[in-house]
Amino acid sequence: MGFFTGKKILLTGGAGFLGGPVVDRLVERGADTKNIFIPDYPEYDLRNPETCAETVAGREIVIHLAANAGGIGWNRQHPGALFYDNAVMGIHLMEESRKAGVKKFVQIGTVCAYPFQPPRMPFKEDDLWEGYPEPTNAPYGIAKKVLMVMAQAYRQEYGFNAIYVLPVNLYGPRDHFFEPEKSHVIPALIQKFVDARETGEKQVTVWGSGFYKGVPVSREFLYLNDAAEGIVLATELYNKPDPVNIGAGKEIPINDLIELIRRLTGFQGEVVRDLTRPDGQPRRCLDTTRAREEFGFVARTSFEEGLRKTIEWYENARRKKGAK
Repeated sequence: MGFFTGKKILLTGGAGFLGGPVVDRLVERGADTKNIFIPDYPEYDLRNPETCAETVAGREIVIHLAANAGGIGWNRQHPGALFYDNAVMGIHLMEESRKAGVKKFVQIGTVCAYPFQPPRMPFKEDDLWEGYPEPTNAPYGIAKKVLMVMAQAYRQEYGFNAIYVLPVNLYGPRDHFFEPEKSHVIPALIQKFVDARETGEKQVTVWGSGFYKGVPVSREFLYLNDAAEGIVLATELYNKPDPVNIGAGKEIPINDLIELIRRLTGFQGEVVRDLTRPDGQPRRCLDTTRAREEFGFVARTSFEEGLRKTIEWYENARRKKGAK
């Protein structure tokens, strides 16, 4: 019998972008889909403590994926909602889980919690308190960091087994391709290049210059199936108060990313830069030593392979959507 065999699990955000792969990994390790409860919004609004109490009742494991999240544009438009929604969902859910006797609580954090001007690269978990986050992401990042503090405080006072898993930027099928106001950089670029290719457009406009004070802006990206693997491994094997990074361990300059996606989508036109738009965080890359040493996590999907799968998914979804 596996760790998850017979366990009653609450998976918030289970119907979302990352939720499907997490369910798949749980089932692979012995969980029964009948024992995995996925509360769907708006029927279950986790900003409400009574709703949280209802959803955690009788559950042994809570994996909290649900979040109000989006790209730079979404963060700039909704800083208040991003702070409030993410903070109160986690606060109520963790408190009600403690009161209900939940055995393991897994809080998903965010790379947006790290400082705007990092003391070093890649980010180590101890760097979380070395500065203020990048301003456009700060309300979201700080709301998530509050939940790390809460998890540690609850462990100290109540012996509550809460862990904090901190993934880097994710990408993959089923991302916010058809919600451009929420879209992150990879789905936004894939959509722009594929749509331009299909409609015969000669130009694609992308945000920012790709540089910060003369240095190339770069990002690390983790394929969602690898992220799901890391989260489920941590749920099973990690039981410490220290936050733990989940990432691919590699970063790519944004300008190289743009060129790679342009090539993989087959767009032959011109790329135009909108310099009125922000570039965001100068660099993001996580040190994943702790995850490897504590529970054996190593990302296995190559970046180009993941991009090809994501592009293929969007092309198929676009055709289906157009056929309706």
